[in-house]
Amino acid sequence: MQKISDAKEKHTFKALRKSFKYALNGVFTALKICRNLKIHYLLAVVAILAGFYFDITFLEFAVVLLTITFVVTLEMMNTAIEKVVDLLTEKYHILALIAKDVAAGAVLIASIVALIVGALIFGPHILRLFG
Repeated sequence: MQKISDAKEKHTFKALRKSFKYALNGVFTALKICRNLKIHYLLAVVAILAGFYFDITFLEFAVVLLTITFVVTLEMMNTAIEKVVDLLTEKYHILALIAKDVAAGAVLIASIVALIVGALIFGPHILRLFG
């Protein structure tokens, strides 16, 4: 019988460095293979630059960064779920469809909320610019 201690990770600096290496590899791999993530990153850069341009408050910047992180993280999880489902089955299965659709739905909801947050924070600045 296996014990919990058998699954314990090594607590060395070398092991920690490897963990970061794998995590960064995951970030760049997701960026390479996921079209939607490229779009999210592009919009994130636009939002960050707009934050500097409009000189938004520290709190507004924090909200923008948290919102970006929320959307990007969900998109990466969606990609991971899609790849695992594709690995497990090549044929149509209702549970595979549900898993993929629910993960994509989570990204959609986060993206809609991000759009609303962007409108609330940047809307008044844009209106003043054109008004």
